[in-house]
Amino acid sequence: MTAPLTAQEQRLWHAWKTAAEQVRQRVADDVKAGSGLSDQDFGIVTRLVELGDGELRQNDLGALLQWDRTRLSHQLTRMEKRGLLSRRSVEGGVLVRVTDEGADLVRVARPIHAAAVREHLLSRTDGIEHSSLLHVLEQLALD
Repeated sequence: MTAPLTAQEQRLWHAWKTAAEQVRQRVADDVKAGSGLSDQDFGIVTRLVELGDGELRQNDLGALLQWDRTRLSHQLTRMEKRGLLSRRSVEGGVLVRVTDEGADLVRVARPIHAAAVREHLLSRTDGIEHSSLLHVLEQLALD
């Protein structure tokens, strides 16, 4: 049987969870307040614009987001109703395309997102070598 976490290990685990959740939520809140895009909306429309030149197959988008089909479908339906994107059937799947309105909101949200990341993450890690922090985070993200 695996030994329980030490007090220090438990503290590290809770600090990691709290920090990651807080930073992500603060950035998401700033983007939502300034653009109206939820964290999920922003994740989808930025991927469409940046990785798909405005469009991606729905299955590819789901893989990029690491979302299951049901979650993605429900989110896309909500966004489609709000005019942020459109979907159409193509051979072998569904093509998701950002609308002009969605692309306009990406342009509004990007500088807000950048400022929020700088405020809630980068400025709070002054004194820590960012390349070292990046290396640690990339190691944690590996499968």
